[in-house]
Amino acid sequence: MNVLVYLIPVSLIMGGLGLGLFFWTLKSNQYDDPQGNAHRILSDKWDDAPPEE
Repeated sequence: MNVLVYLIPVSLIMGGLGLGLFFWTLKSNQYDDPQGNAHRILSDKWDDAPPEE
């Protein structure tokens, strides 16, 4: 049971660190891809329509 005294704070610190890094990536626009969106809208590669035969 003494090991829980160490594991619980370590897991909370690691979870908080991961959450903090996730919010940092959101703040620094890591997930924005305006050029990729502009190219995908003109491409037929990702078309949802069934292929014509």
